[in-house]
Amino acid sequence: MKESSSYKWIVLGNIMIGTFMAVLDSTVVNTGLPVIMGTLGADINVAEWVLTGYMLSMASILPAAGWLSERFGYKKIYFLSLLVFTAGSFMCGSSSTIGELIFWRVIEGFGCGMLLPVGMAIVSDVFPPEQRGTALGFWSIASAASVSFGPAIGGYLVDYMDWNYIFYVNIPIGILALIVTAIVQKEHVKVTGVPFDIPGFITSAIFLPVFMYGLSEVNSSTNSMGWSSPVVLGAMWIAVVTFILFLYFEFTVKTPLINLRLFVDRDFALSNLILFVFGIGMFGSTFLIPLYLQDNLGYSALQAGMFFMPVGIIQGVASPLSGKLMQRINPKVFIVSGILLMALSFYMNYYLSFLTEKWYIMLSLYLRGLGMGLLFTPLLTLSLVNIRNSDMAQASSITNIVRQMGGSFGVAIFSHLLTQRTAFHTQRYGEALNYTGDVYRQTLHSLSRFIEHTGGRTPDTAKEVAEMLILKRIDLEGYISAINDDFFIAFIVTLLCVVPVLFLRTKKG
Repeated sequence: MKESSSYKWIVLGNIMIGTFMAVLDSTVVNTGLPVIMGTLGADINVAEWVLTGYMLSMASILPAAGWLSERFGYKKIYFLSLLVFTAGSFMCGSSSTIGELIFWRVIEGFGCGMLLPVGMAIVSDVFPPEQRGTALGFWSIASAASVSFGPAIGGYLVDYMDWNYIFYVNIPIGILALIVTAIVQKEHVKVTGVPFDIPGFITSAIFLPVFMYGLSEVNSSTNSMGWSSPVVLGAMWIAVVTFILFLYFEFTVKTPLINLRLFVDRDFALSNLILFVFGIGMFGSTFLIPLYLQDNLGYSALQAGMFFMPVGIIQGVASPLSGKLMQRINPKVFIVSGILLMALSFYMNYYLSFLTEKWYIMLSLYLRGLGMGLLFTPLLTLSLVNIRNSDMAQASSITNIVRQMGGSFGVAIFSHLLTQRTAFHTQRYGEALNYTGDVYRQTLHSLSRFIEHTGGRTPDTAKEVAEMLILKRIDLEGYISAINDDFFIAFIVTLLCVVPVLFLRTKKG
């Protein structure tokens, strides 16, 4: 479809607004999560669903987005996506309980899940092939910018306004995008007679959320039985059964929702495995670092968000650069370099403590941003290099789904391990504390005297406060050690991804 120059760029600008807003909501909540937990009285196992529910709903609707837009029209589905996302944002900001917030985050995620692939399809449709690469490059800038500015915007809104405004900020942007879409954008309908794979859609939308729910319930405050809880076991069995049914439907129906046969291609399968880990690292790290900065080092939400400001910029610069250089240099070089840089950044985070300096934390994040930038474009390109044009839409959807699932899995696993390892380390440190030893008694005495003289407390009250502060420090050390354990596991898993890269059948150019 050939369009006038002004129309093409107006549409691109409108799609970039929607993309920025959608990806922004994946990152803006991270810095506000500790405040949300405190305000709504939620522990980490419940609060993680503010992030996980959003990403899971995005992943579950992604496979249907292509069929819906081709059946009903790009403009209609894009407008509907914006409307659902904007309305969901308003309801998220108006939520008064953590349950309400999670529910509306899921609704918001459904809107976002259709917004991104349909927006990309619209850009590809209105630009001719010779300009498509440039247009998609601009489109990707909106995504990288939201990674940079999301945590900082979220931190500012939480510190100077209220946590509700990290959702309310979407409303004026969403309304503007809705108006431009309704007035300017032209409709495009690709007539298709392909039936919708209802069994595949239902089973795919059940097995992963139920599995994640069961995982989050293992360490829930309401569950004293751990893995043997009927709720956990029931969720796991439902997840297994629906996953087997999903595989059966996708391999037997004539027009599957997700063409799993594409994984027969070795490069496609291995690339998606690495992209899954990429999602774990990208979303999991942005989930843990704000918790560490605010809960352990006492940073404000804005200060924590500013740490991420250059990360998206570095990733946005490195990504197109690696894409251009891979025409002359073997893409494996960039992929392995990106994996090693990400692994190094996780290894650096393994040594975080309450005395860690700012430059050290920032350096680890910048290395991660550079690694993700070097890795993403060559890997995404290689995942599609052997795919036929007729299967390209399916393959692109799968890579987006895999990355979103990786993010959901990363947040759920890191949250699960954080709770489990915090309890382990806190107990271990408590047992190691010698309450009758000279060091403990001298520390307690000095701290009590300090509190007594500076706080005007009685000796008995000062001693109680000193004991409470020592126990609080033990809890804090246990929490930091648990975060370190999370990053060590991320380091090992990321480093192992070098192995599948060696089996990719690629060469430069």
